[in-house]
Amino acid sequence: MSDTAAHGLTVLEAVPQVERDPASSPPGPAPFPDMVWVPGGTYRMGSDHHYPEEAPAHRVTVDGFWVDRYPVTNEAFARFVEHTGHVTFAEIPPNPADYPGARPEMLFAGSLVFKKPKVRVSLQDASRWWTFMRGAQWRHPYGPGSTIRGLEHYPVVHVGYADAEAFARWAGRDIPTEAEWERAARGGLEGAEYAWGDQLTPRGRHMANTWQGEFPLKNAREDGFDGTSPVDAFPPNGYGLYDMIGNVWEWTSDWFQPRHPADRAKACCIPHNPRGAREERSYDPCQPEVRIPRKVLKGGSHLCAPNYCRRYRPAARFPEPVDTSTCHVGFRCIVRVSRSTTAP
Repeated sequence: MSDTAAHGLTVLEAVPQVERDPASSPPGPAPFPDMVWVPGGTYRMGSDHHYPEEAPAHRVTVDGFWVDRYPVTNEAFARFVEHTGHVTFAEIPPNPADYPGARPEMLFAGSLVFKKPKVRVSLQDASRWWTFMRGAQWRHPYGPGSTIRGLEHYPVVHVGYADAEAFARWAGRDIPTEAEWERAARGGLEGAEYAWGDQLTPRGRHMANTWQGEFPLKNAREDGFDGTSPVDAFPPNGYGLYDMIGNVWEWTSDWFQPRHPADRAKACCIPHNPRGAREERSYDPCQPEVRIPRKVLKGGSHLCAPNYCRRYRPAARFPEPVDTSTCHVGFRCIVRVSRSTTAP
């Protein structure tokens, strides 16, 4: 894949370059191709100026780690499935015992697909643009009649959290914690609103695949895309990482909590489910009868719009049930040199 962004921007033109501390150099060669070193350090995580779940901004320290330069692509996921025979969550009919009260005719294998409504709808009712579609899965991202032919370098979608974990284990990697993911997304720009600075479209240029226009009715496609895009279609951030913002949301290993802890109560950003640690699971308070835990998604997607979801920022976060897969959620992996992170 090219180191020159599509849209006519080179790496140097696109993102303010971060001055490197010699102590932040990687400990050796990358463990796998197309992995980038993210130096360890302390940074300000979250935001006090956007959505409530991003607050409070707080200081977090993470160790250095290697991270995939791109989200996992359809091509990479296909190799994983070919080698392992893995069947994704979206391909397995739900167990009725997990969904008390659900109508039997709704318990089929499928996944959530975005469909533009034909008329203006209330932004309070997501069911007007989401359809749980039979047969939608990673090979058929828009339903049974669709295919990933020609989309080999697009991000894989319709993957649940267990699918992302299974891929990471097979690849000898891990799913990043929220703190690791946000550290990588910021690209060394401390306190910047976006992964490339403080302007959404510097010099009028789009830096990520997001929605322009009135969501969910009309996407003006000023960035060149209506759905997902190739993983190298937009400029990388200061660490050389692509698609940290927009295109697809990405899974992290942290259980969602409605607010960040303050500095003095920071619980720490340890790898998912370390031995002896107590898991703090998050459940949807609107569905107390269905106890499906939720993980943190990061990065926003091509469906994030100024009039609906301004989550195309490193600090943004979203709770996603682990039993859910959609056409706008994917993931990337990391390799840790040290398996500990701390808070000052």
